[in-house]
Amino acid sequence: MLSRVAERIYWLGRYLERTENTARLLTVYSNLLLDLPRGTRVGWHTLVEITGSLQDFNEKFKETDERSVNRFLLSDQSNPSSIISSLSYARENARTTREIIPTEAWEQINNLYLFTRDNMGKATARGPRHQLLQDIIAHCQQITGLLAGAMSHNSGYNFLRIARSLERADMSTRIVDVGSFTLLPGLARGVEFQEQSAKPFANMIWMNVLHSLSAYQMYRQHVLDRVNGEDVVTFILQDAQFPRAVMHCLLKLQSCLQHLPNNEASLAQVSSTLSYLHDADIPALLQGGLLEYIDELQVEIAAIHARIAETWFLPVVSGQHSA
Repeated sequence: MLSRVAERIYWLGRYLERTENTARLLTVYSNLLLDLPRGTRVGWHTLVEITGSLQDFNEKFKETDERSVNRFLLSDQSNPSSIISSLSYARENARTTREIIPTEAWEQINNLYLFTRDNMGKATARGPRHQLLQDIIAHCQQITGLLAGAMSHNSGYNFLRIARSLERADMSTRIVDVGSFTLLPGLARGVEFQEQSAKPFANMIWMNVLHSLSAYQMYRQHVLDRVNGEDVVTFILQDAQFPRAVMHCLLKLQSCLQHLPNNEASLAQVSSTLSYLHDADIPALLQGGLLEYIDELQVEIAAIHARIAETWFLPVVSGQHSA
């Protein structure tokens, strides 16, 4: 397989996963705001921080209100992390690899882009926006299932799975990061939130963190206890069986890499990241140091991408975006 083709398939996988993840975040965060009591403040800037695009947002918008953040993450074509941008990049990569992926997959990706573009105008109100996001999530899952069931599980498909796993791992760390250090300390009601009265709302936030990853039911099956920060963070970071947990994503990525040639550098980096993740003492980190730990974990995940790009992709590809 040509490196140019491999890279386009890889970015197709990442942009499709990024589209679904962003739609999930917007949906669950909107639900969270409805669940919290009146007068509770949770800044919309949290969503921008999760995507790592706060600087770009601040250059274009003066206020981090609901309307501005949703516009930035949904329909702003100058934001490479927005849903419409991710779909546009996915569509272009699918168009240029139509000889590799199933024709039906290309058609569905193209239709999803056109559907989303044509319905963005309805997304200003919460009701239509919620329905649009649900439709986007459903279509992304349909495309993922079509690729799994109708594409030969060869090198091309391995690059798709590698991309999806890496994007999921990265997003899961961002959700834990912001859930731990932005959402909870950002809660306020009146002058001060007493620790005891904040506890039920903290549990509510952790439940929404799980829902953002479709992890709530699996969490309750694996963790036979009430929802709490320690168990949620442990589950999302270190569970080896849940598909959106960081540990599972890295193990899947490792398995896919083993089927590719010249995989030594990439496998070594994945092994290093897995060790770093496995050795984490979550209870101790929650007492202090989790923010720094997750920052380092994100650096490790970025290093996996760097090793993959150095090994299999061309040095420079015009028009590709990773942010």
